[in-house]
Amino acid sequence: MTSFDPPRPWTSSYAPGVPEDLDPQSGSLVDIVDASVRDYPDAPALQFFGRETTYAEMAAEIVRVAGALAERGVKAGDPVAIVLPNCPQHIVAFYAVLRLGAVVVEHNPLYTPRELRKQFEDHGAKHAIVWSKVVATVQEFPADLRVDTLISVDVTTAMPLRTRLALRLPLAKAREARAALTTKTQDAIDWADLVRHAPLPSSHPRPGSNDLAIIQYTSGTTGTPKGAMLTHANLLANAAQARAWVPQIVRGEGCVVYAVLPMFHAYGLTLCLTFAMSMGARLVLFPKFDPDLVLAVTKKHPATFLPLVPPIAERLLVAATEKGVSLAGTDVAISGAMALPHDLVVPFEGATGGYLVEGYGLSECSPVLMANPVADNRVAGTVGLPLPGTECRVVDPDDPRTDVERGELLVRGPQVFSGYYGKPEETDAVFVDGWFRTGDIVTIDDAGFVRIVDRIKELIITGGFNVAPTEVENVLRQHPSIADVAVVGLPSEHSGEEVVAAVVPSAPGAFDAEAVRAFARGILTPYKVPKRIVVVEELPRSLIGKVLRRQVRDRLLAD
Repeated sequence: MTSFDPPRPWTSSYAPGVPEDLDPQSGSLVDIVDASVRDYPDAPALQFFGRETTYAEMAAEIVRVAGALAERGVKAGDPVAIVLPNCPQHIVAFYAVLRLGAVVVEHNPLYTPRELRKQFEDHGAKHAIVWSKVVATVQEFPADLRVDTLISVDVTTAMPLRTRLALRLPLAKAREARAALTTKTQDAIDWADLVRHAPLPSSHPRPGSNDLAIIQYTSGTTGTPKGAMLTHANLLANAAQARAWVPQIVRGEGCVVYAVLPMFHAYGLTLCLTFAMSMGARLVLFPKFDPDLVLAVTKKHPATFLPLVPPIAERLLVAATEKGVSLAGTDVAISGAMALPHDLVVPFEGATGGYLVEGYGLSECSPVLMANPVADNRVAGTVGLPLPGTECRVVDPDDPRTDVERGELLVRGPQVFSGYYGKPEETDAVFVDGWFRTGDIVTIDDAGFVRIVDRIKELIITGGFNVAPTEVENVLRQHPSIADVAVVGLPSEHSGEEVVAAVVPSAPGAFDAEAVRAFARGILTPYKVPKRIVVVEELPRSLIGKVLRRQVRDRLLAD
Protein backbone atom coordinates (compact mmCIF):
# COMPACT_ATOMS: atom_id res chain seq x y z
CA MET A 1 0.00 0.00 0.00
CA THR A 2 1.13 3.53 -0.68
CA SER A 3 0.22 6.74 1.07
CA PHE A 4 -1.48 7.94 -2.12
CA ASP A 5 -5.27 7.78 -1.69
CA PRO A 6 -7.07 8.96 -4.84
CA PRO A 7 -10.54 10.49 -4.67
CA ARG A 8 -13.54 8.18 -4.97
CA PRO A 9 -16.22 10.18 -6.81
CA TRP A 10 -18.27 7.05 -7.43
CA THR A 11 -19.44 6.73 -3.84
CA SER A 12 -21.83 9.67 -4.35
CA SER A 13 -23.55 7.65 -7.09
CA TYR A 14 -24.13 4.57 -4.94
CA ALA A 15 -27.73 3.38 -4.61
CA PRO A 16 -29.44 4.08 -1.27
CA GLY A 17 -28.29 1.70 1.43
CA VAL A 18 -24.93 0.84 -0.18
CA PRO A 19 -22.01 1.70 2.15
CA GLU A 20 -18.81 3.38 0.97
CA ASP A 21 -16.60 0.87 2.80
CA LEU A 22 -16.90 -2.47 4.55
CA ASP A 23 -15.37 -3.77 7.74
CA PRO A 24 -12.40 -6.12 7.22
CA GLN A 25 -13.48 -9.75 6.87
CA SER A 26 -12.33 -12.27 9.46
CA GLY A 27 -12.53 -16.05 9.59
CA SER A 28 -12.81 -18.20 6.50
CA LEU A 29 -15.22 -19.25 3.77
CA VAL A 30 -16.17 -22.23 5.92
CA ASP A 31 -17.74 -19.79 8.39
CA ILE A 32 -20.28 -18.48 5.88
CA VAL A 33 -21.72 -21.96 5.45
CA ASP A 34 -21.69 -22.53 9.21
CA ALA A 35 -23.63 -19.27 9.73
CA SER A 36 -26.30 -20.23 7.20
CA VAL A 37 -26.56 -23.72 8.69
CA ARG A 38 -27.03 -22.16 12.12
CA ASP A 39 -29.65 -19.67 10.94
CA TYR A 40 -31.52 -21.76 8.34
CA PRO A 41 -30.84 -25.47 9.02
CA ASP A 42 -34.07 -26.72 7.40
CA ALA A 43 -34.12 -24.29 4.47
CA PRO A 44 -33.18 -25.62 1.02
CA ALA A 45 -29.54 -24.86 0.25
CA LEU A 46 -29.33 -26.68 -3.08
CA GLN A 47 -31.82 -27.62 -5.76
CA PHE A 48 -30.83 -29.96 -8.60
CA PHE A 49 -33.44 -31.12 -11.13
CA GLY A 50 -36.04 -30.57 -8.42
CA ARG A 51 -34.26 -32.45 -5.64
CA GLU A 52 -33.62 -30.28 -2.59
CA THR A 53 -30.81 -30.48 -0.04
CA THR A 54 -31.20 -28.52 3.19
CA TYR A 55 -28.40 -26.53 4.79
CA ALA A 56 -28.19 -29.09 7.61
CA GLU A 57 -27.95 -31.99 5.11
CA MET A 58 -25.32 -30.19 3.05
CA ALA A 59 -23.24 -29.41 6.16
CA ALA A 60 -23.36 -33.06 7.23
CA GLU A 61 -22.05 -34.14 3.83
CA ILE A 62 -19.29 -31.53 3.92
CA VAL A 63 -17.83 -32.80 7.21
CA ARG A 64 -18.10 -36.44 6.13
CA VAL A 65 -16.32 -35.77 2.85
CA ALA A 66 -13.72 -33.68 4.72
CA GLY A 67 -13.15 -36.61 7.08
CA ALA A 68 -12.67 -38.98 4.14
CA LEU A 69 -10.24 -36.63 2.40
CA ALA A 70 -8.23 -36.19 5.62
CA GLU A 71 -7.96 -39.96 5.97
CA ARG A 72 -6.64 -40.14 2.41
CA GLY A 73 -3.86 -37.69 3.21
CA VAL A 74 -5.23 -34.27 2.25
CA LYS A 75 -3.54 -31.70 4.51
CA ALA A 76 -3.67 -27.95 5.01
CA GLY A 77 -2.05 -26.17 2.07
CA ASP A 78 -2.40 -29.12 -0.34
CA PRO A 79 -3.82 -28.25 -3.77
CA VAL A 80 -6.92 -30.36 -4.53
CA ALA A 81 -8.23 -30.36 -8.09
CA ILE A 82 -11.98 -30.13 -8.67
CA VAL A 83 -13.11 -30.98 -12.20
CA LEU A 84 -16.91 -30.88 -12.02
CA PRO A 85 -19.90 -29.29 -13.71
CA ASN A 86 -22.49 -27.48 -11.60
CA CYS A 87 -23.94 -30.12 -9.26
CA PRO A 88 -24.49 -30.57 -5.50
CA GLN A 89 -21.28 -32.59 -5.19
CA HIS A 90 -19.35 -29.57 -6.45
CA ILE A 91 -20.47 -27.38 -3.52
CA VAL A 92 -19.83 -30.15 -0.98
CA ALA A 93 -16.37 -30.90 -2.41
CA PHE A 94 -15.46 -27.21 -2.47
CA TYR A 95 -16.23 -26.61 1.19
CA ALA A 96 -14.87 -29.97 2.34
CA VAL A 97 -11.49 -29.15 0.83
CA LEU A 98 -11.51 -25.69 2.41
CA ARG A 99 -12.53 -27.10 5.81
CA LEU A 100 -9.20 -28.97 5.88
CA GLY A 101 -7.27 -25.79 5.11
CA ALA A 102 -6.43 -27.26 1.69
CA VAL A 103 -6.57 -25.27 -1.54
CA VAL A 104 -9.25 -25.68 -4.21
CA VAL A 105 -8.08 -25.66 -7.82
CA GLU A 106 -11.05 -25.33 -10.18
CA HIS A 107 -10.98 -26.74 -13.73
CA ASN A 108 -13.24 -26.67 -16.76
CA PRO A 109 -14.57 -30.25 -17.09
CA LEU A 110 -14.94 -29.75 -20.85
CA TYR A 111 -11.25 -29.05 -21.37
CA THR A 112 -9.38 -31.30 -23.79
CA PRO A 113 -6.83 -33.71 -22.25
CA ARG A 114 -4.01 -31.44 -23.35
CA GLU A 115 -5.54 -28.31 -21.79
CA LEU A 116 -6.28 -30.11 -18.53
CA ARG A 117 -2.80 -31.60 -18.36
CA LYS A 118 -1.17 -28.18 -18.73
CA GLN A 119 -2.94 -26.95 -15.60
CA PHE A 120 -2.02 -30.06 -13.61
CA GLU A 121 1.59 -29.55 -14.69
CA ASP A 122 1.42 -26.09 -13.17
CA HIS A 123 -0.22 -26.81 -9.80
CA GLY A 124 0.90 -30.43 -9.28
CA ALA A 125 -2.18 -31.54 -7.30
CA LYS A 126 -2.03 -35.16 -6.10
CA HIS A 127 -5.70 -35.25 -5.08
CA ALA A 128 -8.56 -34.75 -7.53
CA ILE A 129 -12.36 -34.86 -7.35
CA VAL A 130 -13.46 -35.46 -10.91
CA TRP A 131 -16.60 -35.87 -13.01
CA SER A 132 -16.90 -39.52 -14.04
CA LYS A 133 -16.60 -38.53 -17.71
CA VAL A 134 -13.17 -37.00 -17.06
CA VAL A 135 -11.71 -39.79 -14.88
CA ALA A 136 -10.13 -41.66 -17.80
CA THR A 137 -8.46 -38.45 -19.00
CA VAL A 138 -6.80 -37.91 -15.61
CA GLN A 139 -5.79 -41.58 -15.43
CA GLU A 140 -3.97 -41.21 -18.75
CA PHE A 141 -1.72 -38.41 -17.48
CA PRO A 142 2.04 -39.16 -17.62
CA ALA A 143 3.57 -40.87 -14.57
CA ASP A 144 5.04 -37.62 -13.20
CA LEU A 145 1.51 -36.14 -13.00
CA ARG A 146 -0.02 -39.21 -11.36
CA VAL A 147 -2.87 -38.39 -8.99
CA ASP A 148 -2.68 -40.33 -5.72
CA THR A 149 -6.33 -39.79 -4.73
CA LEU A 150 -8.73 -39.85 -7.67
CA ILE A 151 -12.40 -39.55 -6.74
CA SER A 152 -15.07 -40.19 -9.37
CA VAL A 153 -18.38 -38.29 -9.20
CA ASP A 154 -21.53 -39.53 -10.91
CA VAL A 155 -23.65 -36.36 -11.02
CA THR A 156 -26.85 -38.34 -11.69
CA THR A 157 -26.81 -39.70 -8.12
CA ALA A 158 -27.77 -36.20 -6.91
CA MET A 159 -30.90 -36.16 -9.06
CA PRO A 160 -34.39 -37.12 -7.88
CA LEU A 161 -35.23 -40.84 -8.06
CA ARG A 162 -37.75 -40.32 -10.86
CA THR A 163 -35.12 -38.59 -13.00
CA ARG A 164 -32.57 -41.34 -12.36
CA LEU A 165 -35.13 -43.98 -13.32
CA ALA A 166 -36.03 -42.08 -16.48
CA LEU A 167 -32.37 -42.03 -17.49
CA ARG A 168 -32.29 -45.84 -17.24
CA LEU A 169 -35.21 -46.41 -19.60
CA PRO A 170 -34.37 -48.57 -22.65
CA LEU A 171 -34.89 -45.65 -25.00
CA ALA A 172 -32.39 -44.04 -27.34
CA LYS A 173 -33.09 -40.56 -25.95
CA ALA A 174 -32.63 -41.75 -22.35
CA ARG A 175 -29.38 -43.54 -23.22
CA GLU A 176 -28.12 -40.41 -24.97
CA ALA A 177 -28.97 -38.19 -22.00
CA ARG A 178 -27.34 -40.59 -19.54
CA ALA A 179 -24.18 -40.87 -21.69
CA ALA A 180 -23.88 -37.08 -21.65
CA LEU A 181 -24.04 -37.00 -17.85
CA THR A 182 -22.05 -39.98 -16.65
CA THR A 183 -19.96 -43.01 -17.56
CA LYS A 184 -18.62 -46.06 -15.75
CA THR A 185 -15.14 -45.74 -14.28
CA GLN A 186 -12.47 -48.12 -13.03
CA ASP A 187 -9.73 -47.83 -10.40
CA ALA A 188 -11.13 -44.63 -8.92
CA ILE A 189 -12.69 -43.93 -5.52
CA ASP A 190 -16.47 -43.59 -5.63
CA TRP A 191 -17.83 -40.31 -4.28
CA ALA A 192 -20.45 -42.30 -2.39
CA ASP A 193 -17.67 -43.81 -0.24
CA LEU A 194 -16.71 -40.33 0.94
CA VAL A 195 -20.28 -39.36 1.81
CA ARG A 196 -20.57 -42.46 4.04
CA HIS A 197 -17.35 -41.68 5.95
CA ALA A 198 -17.23 -40.65 9.61
CA PRO A 199 -17.38 -36.86 10.06
CA LEU A 200 -14.25 -34.80 10.48
CA PRO A 201 -13.77 -34.06 14.22
CA SER A 202 -14.89 -30.52 15.04
CA SER A 203 -11.51 -30.03 16.76
CA HIS A 204 -9.69 -30.26 13.42
CA PRO A 205 -7.83 -26.97 12.76
CA ARG A 206 -9.75 -24.47 10.64
CA PRO A 207 -8.28 -22.22 7.94
CA GLY A 208 -7.56 -18.53 8.64
CA SER A 209 -8.55 -15.48 6.64
CA ASN A 210 -5.07 -15.01 5.16
CA ASP A 211 -4.70 -18.65 4.13
CA LEU A 212 -4.80 -19.50 0.44
CA ALA A 213 -8.27 -20.75 -0.50
CA ILE A 214 -8.32 -21.06 -4.29
CA ILE A 215 -6.00 -21.17 -7.27
CA GLN A 216 -8.13 -19.73 -10.07
CA TYR A 217 -6.69 -20.09 -13.55
CA THR A 218 -6.76 -17.21 -15.97
CA SER A 219 -5.55 -17.35 -19.56
CA GLY A 220 -3.38 -14.27 -19.18
CA THR A 221 -1.89 -12.87 -22.38
CA THR A 222 0.50 -15.69 -23.26
CA GLY A 223 -1.70 -18.78 -23.28
CA THR A 224 0.32 -20.44 -20.52
CA PRO A 225 -1.62 -21.34 -17.38
CA LYS A 226 -1.49 -18.71 -14.65
CA GLY A 227 -3.15 -19.50 -11.36
CA ALA A 228 -4.39 -16.47 -9.45
CA MET A 229 -3.94 -17.09 -5.71
CA LEU A 230 -7.05 -16.00 -3.83
CA THR A 231 -7.18 -16.07 -0.04
CA HIS A 232 -10.20 -16.66 2.17
CA ALA A 233 -10.13 -12.93 2.94
CA ASN A 234 -10.20 -12.04 -0.78
CA LEU A 235 -13.25 -14.19 -1.45
CA LEU A 236 -15.04 -13.25 1.77
CA ALA A 237 -14.56 -9.58 0.88
CA ASN A 238 -15.99 -10.01 -2.62
CA ALA A 239 -19.03 -11.90 -1.30
CA ALA A 240 -19.56 -9.12 1.27
CA GLN A 241 -19.23 -6.47 -1.45
CA ALA A 242 -21.83 -8.29 -3.54
CA ARG A 243 -24.20 -8.45 -0.57
CA ALA A 244 -23.70 -4.74 0.12
CA TRP A 245 -24.47 -3.90 -3.53
CA VAL A 246 -27.96 -5.41 -3.37
CA PRO A 247 -29.39 -4.34 0.02
CA GLN A 248 -32.88 -4.97 -1.34
CA ILE A 249 -32.17 -8.74 -1.41
CA VAL A 250 -32.81 -10.01 2.10
CA ARG A 251 -30.70 -12.80 3.53
CA GLY A 252 -32.73 -15.90 4.26
CA GLU A 253 -35.22 -18.30 2.82
CA GLY A 254 -36.66 -15.87 0.29
CA CYS A 255 -33.34 -15.53 -1.53
CA VAL A 256 -33.04 -17.64 -4.70
CA VAL A 257 -29.86 -17.72 -6.81
CA TYR A 258 -29.55 -19.51 -10.16
CA ALA A 259 -26.22 -21.13 -11.01
CA VAL A 260 -26.48 -20.99 -14.80
CA LEU A 261 -22.86 -19.88 -15.08
CA PRO A 262 -20.17 -22.54 -14.56
CA MET A 263 -18.81 -22.51 -11.02
CA PHE A 264 -15.30 -23.38 -12.20
CA HIS A 265 -15.22 -19.84 -13.63
CA ALA A 266 -14.41 -17.05 -11.14
CA TYR A 267 -17.66 -15.21 -11.93
CA GLY A 268 -19.91 -18.18 -11.21
CA LEU A 269 -17.76 -19.28 -8.29
CA THR A 270 -18.08 -16.07 -6.28
CA LEU A 271 -21.72 -15.30 -6.98
CA CYS A 272 -22.91 -18.89 -6.51
CA LEU A 273 -20.44 -20.81 -4.37
CA THR A 274 -19.74 -18.01 -1.90
CA PHE A 275 -22.31 -15.16 -2.20
CA ALA A 276 -25.30 -17.50 -2.40
CA MET A 277 -24.18 -19.63 0.53
CA SER A 278 -23.52 -16.52 2.64
CA MET A 279 -27.08 -15.35 1.90
CA GLY A 280 -28.69 -18.57 3.10
CA ALA A 281 -30.06 -18.76 -0.44
CA ARG A 282 -31.73 -21.53 -2.37
CA LEU A 283 -29.01 -22.21 -4.98
CA VAL A 284 -30.55 -23.79 -8.08
CA LEU A 285 -27.90 -25.70 -9.99
CA PHE A 286 -27.86 -26.24 -13.76
CA PRO A 287 -25.08 -28.45 -15.24
CA LYS A 288 -25.32 -26.33 -18.38
CA PHE A 289 -27.58 -23.50 -19.45
CA ASP A 290 -30.84 -24.85 -20.87
CA PRO A 291 -33.65 -22.26 -21.20
CA ASP A 292 -36.34 -24.90 -20.74
CA LEU A 293 -34.84 -26.12 -17.46
CA VAL A 294 -34.48 -22.55 -16.19
CA LEU A 295 -38.04 -21.62 -17.13
CA ALA A 296 -39.39 -24.73 -15.40
CA VAL A 297 -37.81 -23.52 -12.14
CA THR A 298 -38.87 -19.92 -12.71
CA LYS A 299 -42.54 -20.87 -12.56
CA LYS A 300 -42.18 -21.86 -8.89
CA HIS A 301 -38.98 -20.21 -7.64
CA PRO A 302 -38.09 -17.10 -9.69
CA ALA A 303 -34.50 -15.92 -9.21
CA THR A 304 -33.92 -13.22 -6.65
CA PHE A 305 -30.39 -12.93 -8.00
CA LEU A 306 -29.35 -14.13 -11.45
CA PRO A 307 -25.70 -13.85 -12.58
CA LEU A 308 -25.49 -14.26 -16.35
CA VAL A 309 -23.88 -13.12 -19.60
CA PRO A 310 -25.79 -11.34 -22.41
CA PRO A 311 -26.28 -14.44 -24.63
CA ILE A 312 -27.96 -16.24 -21.70
CA ALA A 313 -30.24 -13.27 -21.00
CA GLU A 314 -31.19 -13.13 -24.67
CA ARG A 315 -31.91 -16.87 -25.01
CA LEU A 316 -33.91 -16.88 -21.78
CA LEU A 317 -36.01 -13.93 -22.93
CA VAL A 318 -36.69 -15.50 -26.34
CA ALA A 319 -37.63 -18.87 -24.82
CA ALA A 320 -39.92 -17.25 -22.24
CA THR A 321 -41.71 -15.30 -24.95
CA GLU A 322 -42.09 -18.34 -27.21
CA LYS A 323 -43.41 -20.58 -24.43
CA GLY A 324 -45.52 -17.96 -22.71
CA VAL A 325 -43.66 -18.30 -19.41
CA SER A 326 -43.51 -15.22 -17.18
CA LEU A 327 -40.12 -14.05 -15.94
CA ALA A 328 -41.79 -11.82 -13.35
CA GLY A 329 -40.14 -12.00 -9.96
CA THR A 330 -36.59 -12.13 -11.32
CA ASP A 331 -35.36 -9.27 -9.15
CA VAL A 332 -31.71 -8.61 -9.98
CA ALA A 333 -29.78 -9.95 -12.95
CA ILE A 334 -26.13 -8.97 -13.17
CA SER A 335 -24.31 -9.34 -16.48
CA GLY A 336 -20.57 -9.60 -16.97
CA ALA A 337 -17.78 -10.83 -19.24
CA MET A 338 -18.87 -8.78 -22.27
CA ALA A 339 -20.72 -5.60 -23.18
CA LEU A 340 -24.42 -5.56 -22.33
CA PRO A 341 -26.53 -4.16 -25.20
CA HIS A 342 -29.11 -1.59 -24.16
CA ASP A 343 -31.61 -3.11 -26.61
CA LEU A 344 -31.48 -6.28 -24.52
CA VAL A 345 -31.85 -4.51 -21.18
CA VAL A 346 -35.15 -2.83 -22.02
CA PRO A 347 -37.18 -5.94 -22.99
CA PHE A 348 -35.56 -8.08 -20.29
CA GLU A 349 -36.47 -5.61 -17.57
CA GLY A 350 -39.92 -5.27 -19.08
CA ALA A 351 -40.41 -9.04 -18.85
CA THR A 352 -39.01 -9.45 -15.33
CA GLY A 353 -40.05 -6.24 -13.63
CA GLY A 354 -36.55 -6.25 -12.11
CA TYR A 355 -33.11 -4.97 -13.01
CA LEU A 356 -30.47 -6.12 -15.50
CA VAL A 357 -27.19 -4.33 -14.81
CA GLU A 358 -23.67 -4.67 -16.17
CA GLY A 359 -20.60 -5.36 -14.06
CA TYR A 360 -16.89 -5.98 -14.55
CA GLY A 361 -14.18 -8.06 -12.98
CA LEU A 362 -11.12 -10.24 -13.41
CA SER A 363 -10.12 -13.61 -11.95
CA GLU A 364 -7.34 -11.80 -10.10
CA CYS A 365 -9.95 -9.73 -8.27
CA SER A 366 -12.14 -12.55 -6.92
CA PRO A 367 -13.50 -11.45 -9.54
CA VAL A 368 -15.96 -8.53 -9.19
CA LEU A 369 -14.54 -5.01 -9.20
CA MET A 370 -17.49 -2.89 -10.20
CA ALA A 371 -21.13 -2.93 -11.21
CA ASN A 372 -23.85 -0.55 -12.21
CA PRO A 373 -26.12 0.51 -9.36
CA VAL A 374 -29.23 -1.60 -8.97
CA ALA A 375 -31.20 1.62 -9.26
CA ASP A 376 -32.48 4.02 -11.89
CA ASN A 377 -29.22 5.97 -12.12
CA ARG A 378 -27.25 3.20 -13.87
CA VAL A 379 -25.51 4.32 -17.05
CA ALA A 380 -25.79 2.23 -20.22
CA GLY A 381 -22.49 1.51 -21.94
CA THR A 382 -20.50 1.60 -18.71
CA VAL A 383 -19.46 -1.19 -16.36
CA GLY A 384 -20.71 0.87 -13.45
CA LEU A 385 -19.08 1.96 -10.21
CA PRO A 386 -16.27 0.41 -8.15
CA LEU A 387 -17.66 -1.71 -5.31
CA PRO A 388 -17.39 -0.55 -1.67
CA GLY A 389 -13.79 -0.48 -0.50
CA THR A 390 -12.42 -0.64 -4.06
CA GLU A 391 -9.98 2.05 -5.19
CA CYS A 392 -9.21 2.91 -8.81
CA ARG A 393 -6.75 4.99 -10.77
CA VAL A 394 -6.39 5.71 -14.48
CA VAL A 395 -2.74 5.88 -15.56
CA ASP A 396 -0.50 6.14 -18.57
CA PRO A 397 0.17 2.50 -19.60
CA ASP A 398 3.77 3.39 -20.45
CA ASP A 399 4.27 5.30 -17.20
CA PRO A 400 1.87 3.72 -14.67
CA ARG A 401 2.79 6.18 -11.92
CA THR A 402 1.32 9.07 -13.94
CA ASP A 403 -2.44 9.62 -13.73
CA VAL A 404 -4.33 10.53 -16.93
CA GLU A 405 -7.96 10.95 -18.02
CA ARG A 406 -7.93 8.03 -20.46
CA GLY A 407 -5.55 5.21 -19.65
CA GLU A 408 -5.00 1.88 -17.97
CA LEU A 409 -7.21 0.98 -15.02
CA LEU A 410 -5.30 0.25 -11.81
CA VAL A 411 -7.14 -1.13 -8.79
CA ARG A 412 -6.59 -2.11 -5.19
CA GLY A 413 -8.96 -3.43 -2.59
CA PRO A 414 -9.62 -6.36 -0.27
CA GLN A 415 -10.67 -8.59 -3.18
CA VAL A 416 -7.43 -8.16 -5.16
CA PHE A 417 -5.23 -11.26 -5.28
CA SER A 418 -1.74 -11.73 -3.87
CA GLY A 419 -0.08 -13.07 -7.02
CA TYR A 420 0.23 -15.93 -9.51
CA TYR A 421 0.97 -19.40 -8.18
CA GLY A 422 4.66 -20.19 -8.62
CA LYS A 423 5.23 -17.16 -10.88
CA PRO A 424 6.88 -14.34 -8.91
CA GLU A 425 8.16 -12.51 -12.00
CA GLU A 426 4.73 -12.44 -13.64
CA THR A 427 3.27 -11.28 -10.33
CA ASP A 428 5.74 -8.38 -10.13
CA ALA A 429 4.85 -7.38 -13.68
CA VAL A 430 1.18 -6.72 -12.85
CA PHE A 431 1.68 -4.66 -9.69
CA VAL A 432 2.85 -1.05 -9.37
CA ASP A 433 3.28 0.24 -5.82
CA GLY A 434 0.60 -2.13 -4.58
CA TRP A 435 -1.84 -1.36 -7.41
CA PHE A 436 -2.96 -4.15 -9.76
CA ARG A 437 -2.72 -3.41 -13.48
CA THR A 438 -5.90 -4.65 -15.18
CA GLY A 439 -4.66 -4.19 -18.74
CA ASP A 440 -7.89 -2.42 -19.70
CA ILE A 441 -8.04 1.15 -21.02
CA VAL A 442 -10.84 3.13 -19.39
CA THR A 443 -12.29 6.53 -18.65
CA ILE A 444 -14.07 7.49 -15.41
CA ASP A 445 -16.62 10.28 -15.60
CA ASP A 446 -17.35 12.88 -12.93
CA ALA A 447 -20.03 10.69 -11.34
CA GLY A 448 -17.58 7.79 -11.09
CA PHE A 449 -18.94 5.57 -13.86
CA VAL A 450 -16.27 3.51 -15.60
CA ARG A 451 -16.28 2.98 -19.35
CA ILE A 452 -13.94 0.41 -20.94
CA VAL A 453 -12.69 1.79 -24.24
CA ASP A 454 -9.89 -0.60 -25.21
CA ARG A 455 -7.87 -3.54 -24.04
CA ILE A 456 -4.11 -3.66 -23.70
CA LYS A 457 -4.26 -7.40 -23.31
CA GLU A 458 -5.06 -9.21 -26.51
CA LEU A 459 -7.30 -11.79 -24.91
CA ILE A 460 -10.44 -12.66 -26.82
CA ILE A 461 -13.55 -12.84 -24.64
CA THR A 462 -16.13 -15.10 -26.26
CA GLY A 463 -19.28 -16.14 -24.48
CA GLY A 464 -17.75 -15.02 -21.20
CA PHE A 465 -14.62 -17.17 -21.57
CA ASN A 466 -11.08 -15.96 -22.18
CA VAL A 467 -9.21 -17.24 -25.23
CA ALA A 468 -5.49 -16.57 -25.54
CA PRO A 469 -4.65 -15.95 -29.24
CA THR A 470 -1.18 -17.46 -28.81
CA GLU A 471 -2.62 -20.80 -27.71
CA VAL A 472 -4.89 -21.04 -30.75
CA GLU A 473 -2.11 -19.90 -33.09
CA ASN A 474 0.26 -22.57 -31.76
CA VAL A 475 -2.31 -25.25 -32.54
CA LEU A 476 -3.11 -23.96 -36.04
CA ARG A 477 0.59 -23.77 -36.94
CA GLN A 478 0.78 -27.53 -36.49
CA HIS A 479 -1.48 -27.98 -39.54
CA PRO A 480 0.59 -28.61 -42.71
CA SER A 481 -1.50 -26.25 -44.86
CA ILE A 482 -0.67 -23.20 -42.72
CA ALA A 483 2.56 -21.23 -43.04
CA ASP A 484 1.64 -18.38 -40.71
CA VAL A 485 -1.35 -17.32 -38.64
CA ALA A 486 -2.71 -14.56 -36.41
CA VAL A 487 -5.76 -15.02 -34.23
CA VAL A 488 -7.92 -12.09 -33.16
CA GLY A 489 -11.34 -11.38 -31.72
CA LEU A 490 -13.98 -9.69 -33.86
CA PRO A 491 -17.30 -8.28 -32.58
CA SER A 492 -20.17 -10.74 -32.36
CA GLU A 493 -23.81 -10.01 -31.56
CA HIS A 494 -24.18 -13.33 -29.78
CA SER A 495 -20.95 -13.92 -27.86
CA GLY A 496 -19.26 -10.54 -27.41
CA GLU A 497 -16.39 -11.54 -29.66
CA GLU A 498 -15.75 -14.45 -31.99
CA VAL A 499 -12.40 -16.13 -32.60
CA VAL A 500 -11.15 -15.44 -36.13
CA ALA A 501 -7.90 -16.67 -37.69
CA ALA A 502 -6.05 -14.89 -40.51
CA VAL A 503 -3.86 -17.53 -42.20
CA VAL A 504 -1.12 -17.53 -44.78
CA PRO A 505 -1.35 -20.87 -46.67
CA SER A 506 1.80 -22.96 -47.03
CA ALA A 507 1.08 -23.62 -50.73
CA PRO A 508 -0.91 -21.93 -53.50
CA GLY A 509 -4.29 -23.28 -54.54
CA ALA A 510 -7.45 -24.25 -52.71
CA PHE A 511 -7.42 -23.94 -48.93
CA ASP A 512 -9.69 -26.22 -46.86
CA ALA A 513 -10.71 -24.06 -43.91
CA GLU A 514 -13.14 -26.66 -42.55
CA ALA A 515 -10.38 -29.29 -42.42
CA VAL A 516 -8.29 -26.88 -40.34
CA ARG A 517 -11.21 -26.23 -37.98
CA ALA A 518 -11.78 -29.98 -37.61
CA PHE A 519 -8.09 -30.39 -36.76
CA ALA A 520 -8.35 -27.63 -34.14
CA ARG A 521 -11.45 -29.21 -32.60
CA GLY A 522 -9.38 -32.29 -31.79
CA ILE A 523 -7.05 -30.22 -29.61
CA LEU A 524 -8.98 -27.21 -28.35
CA THR A 525 -12.15 -26.68 -26.34
CA PRO A 526 -14.94 -25.77 -28.83
CA TYR A 527 -15.15 -22.10 -27.85
CA LYS A 528 -11.45 -21.65 -28.73
CA VAL A 529 -11.82 -23.04 -32.27
CA PRO A 530 -11.95 -20.20 -34.84
CA LYS A 531 -15.45 -19.44 -36.05
CA ARG A 532 -13.95 -18.12 -39.27
CA ILE A 533 -10.66 -18.58 -41.11
CA VAL A 534 -9.65 -15.84 -43.53
CA VAL A 535 -6.88 -16.43 -46.08
CA VAL A 536 -4.39 -13.55 -46.45
CA GLU A 537 -1.18 -13.15 -48.46
CA GLU A 538 0.90 -11.90 -45.54
CA LEU A 539 0.60 -10.68 -41.95
CA PRO A 540 1.67 -7.21 -40.77
CA ARG A 541 4.77 -7.31 -38.56
CA SER A 542 6.78 -4.92 -36.41
CA LEU A 543 10.42 -4.07 -37.06
CA ILE A 544 11.45 -6.97 -34.83
CA GLY A 545 9.16 -9.39 -36.65
CA LYS A 546 6.27 -9.56 -34.19
CA VAL A 547 2.87 -10.02 -35.78
CA LEU A 548 0.77 -6.91 -35.17
CA ARG A 549 -2.55 -8.39 -34.16
CA ARG A 550 -4.14 -4.97 -33.82
CA GLN A 551 -3.48 -4.27 -37.50
CA VAL A 552 -4.74 -7.73 -38.44
CA ARG A 553 -7.94 -7.05 -36.57
CA ASP A 554 -8.36 -3.61 -38.18
CA ARG A 555 -7.88 -5.06 -41.67
CA LEU A 556 -10.41 -7.84 -41.08
CA LEU A 557 -12.92 -5.33 -39.76
CA ALA A 558 -12.38 -3.14 -42.83
CA ASP A 559 -13.00 -6.00 -45.30
